[in-house]
Amino acid sequence: MRSILDDLRDESRRDLARRTPLERIELALRLGDDDVALVCAGRAVSGQEAKRLIARSRQRGRHVSAATEPDR
Repeated sequence: MRSILDDLRDESRRDLARRTPLERIELALRLGDDDVALVCAGRAVSGQEAKRLIARSRQRGRHVSAATEPDR
């Protein structure tokens, strides 16, 4: 049985498949700008501070990989 989420996911995939690579990049940049605007409005911070908060939130929970450590 298909769910609404399955239908939305398929629709999103079809939409992306119809786009050119340039259109996909433009969409990604626009979504990033939208995220910054939402953080600015929600937290009453500047655009620069919003970008910093977004970058920090992406790092939360990540651990340094042993593969990136120089040989000792």
